[in-house]
Amino acid sequence: MSISFEGAVIQLCSKLNYKENLSKVQDLITEAKKNGAKNIFLPEVFYSMSDGSSPTPYLLSPGNEHEKNVLNLAKRNKVNLVGGSCATLVGEKVLNRSYVINHHGEIVLSYDKKNLFRCSFLNKKNKTLVDIDESRVYSSGKKEEIFFDDNDWNIGLSVCFDLRFSEHFFQLRKNGANILCCPSAFTQKTGKLHWHILNQARAIESQSFVISAAQVGKNNLNVKTFGHSLVVNPMGKILVDLGGEKEGVGNFVLHKSDIIEARSQIIMGR
Repeated sequence: MSISFEGAVIQLCSKLNYKENLSKVQDLITEAKKNGAKNIFLPEVFYSMSDGSSPTPYLLSPGNEHEKNVLNLAKRNKVNLVGGSCATLVGEKVLNRSYVINHHGEIVLSYDKKNLFRCSFLNKKNKTLVDIDESRVYSSGKKEEIFFDDNDWNIGLSVCFDLRFSEHFFQLRKNGANILCCPSAFTQKTGKLHWHILNQARAIESQSFVISAAQVGKNNLNVKTFGHSLVVNPMGKILVDLGGEKEGVGNFVLHKSDIIEARSQIIMGR
């Protein structure tokens, strides 16, 4: 059992153009590796982000060029890619699929986003209704997934809007997760309201680390994202916050002793 876990969380402003996105991810992985990261956490839809009205045309599917591009990113850099989601075609369904890819470029686990984003806000400036419903683009997943590492670092998977559903994270914790991964693309409005407190709440109630890589900035004409990629410890302390202004990378080291301390001092019986 390894007592520490080295990684890096990456913050991006993904566009529709997957080639541009891959180039930026490569640069940030190179920077992360210089500081010792072996596990790279990527944001939601890092490969290609559409404007939300329809899926990106650059969908991953088993064996296609887009899947190979993502797998080669891990293999070429000899790193594990964790949690970054991609729009993925499975049969006739488009899923927002989060991946765990090992340093050999092999998919070892995937999770399909269960809770699809829905919101309805009145734009007070122009009095128009902002209505967003991801189910117009994606089909929802059906079950929780945990990657069980040989070193007893067990990563529970989620994506973005899942963060609001504490029962999802309760099941991950109950089934053995001690790292909760939530790649995200929170809007600027919802991020300002709830992003930090939700991440801290999930960490505190599960007594686990939370790692949330985020999109940041103006991704396209319809989407502006909040950023603030976070790493939060089991007591709710923020260890990394990449801010809301620019792309970047934040290296971190997690210690098993922080989990033991949290769970032994505040006994929740979970």
